[in-house]
Amino acid sequence: MVNRRSRPWVVSDELWSLVEPLLPVPGPKQVEGRPRVPDRQALCGILFVLHTGIQWEYLPQELGFGSGMTCWRRLAAWNEAGVWDRLHAVLLRELRSKNQLDWSRAVIDSPCPGGSAGPKSGPSPVDRARPGSKHHLIVDGQGIPLAVSLTGGNRNDVTQLLPLLDKIPSVAGTVGRPRHRPDMLFADRGYDHDKYRRLLWARGIRPVIARRGEPHGSGLGVFRWVVERTISWLHGYRRLRIRWERRDDIHEAFLSLAACLITHRHVQRLC
Repeated sequence: MVNRRSRPWVVSDELWSLVEPLLPVPGPKQVEGRPRVPDRQALCGILFVLHTGIQWEYLPQELGFGSGMTCWRRLAAWNEAGVWDRLHAVLLRELRSKNQLDWSRAVIDSPCPGGSAGPKSGPSPVDRARPGSKHHLIVDGQGIPLAVSLTGGNRNDVTQLLPLLDKIPSVAGTVGRPRHRPDMLFADRGYDHDKYRRLLWARGIRPVIARRGEPHGSGLGVFRWVVERTISWLHGYRRLRIRWERRDDIHEAFLSLAACLITHRHVQRLC
């Protein structure tokens, strides 16, 4: 039996049964040569990089992953095909079918990992204006990721509030209409803007946002801690602690894949 704790990059049969139907069908090889690395092995290699933070060129081929460039190409192609977004929607639907999504409230936050220059980067206000990016994350009342996104480190948090809400997929799984909107939204002072409060009310969402200039101790931490925990889970994947990729789509692919893995852990608890 594979020890998942010591080898977390190994793709389980249950996870593979969810991922495999979503992968695009590979086209015919243009040039004869080595046989194509199986998709499952390539996914293991991608997860190895995500978990360890190792550089692609140092990916240990003796573990059967194929070359780092092979895994890199698969990650880019699968991200472009929308595999991770569809996998996330499948996992959320499974949770909703078991009544395990808390739509009574959602929590939003925007941590700043370190990083280098490239698309969707900018002078970070918390790192002496060095180039960096922001991870934007919205979770349900239990901390289950509903949507993630990437922007430059100089983007104001509140500007991403509505785009992140719009990115939450419509989640079916029960009788009635699919759901994609929480009843309330909790946020810190970075989202304090009356314009966005009005826009949330217009969407039927009650804003609970800390105000600037008021003393700390508003009590929102009782509800907001779940997003802090999920951020810790995200950055437990070493590849997300620092943005090494100059291509923003590759880093976003890692971010979306990590959100899927966290959501999948919640699904496994139901088994």
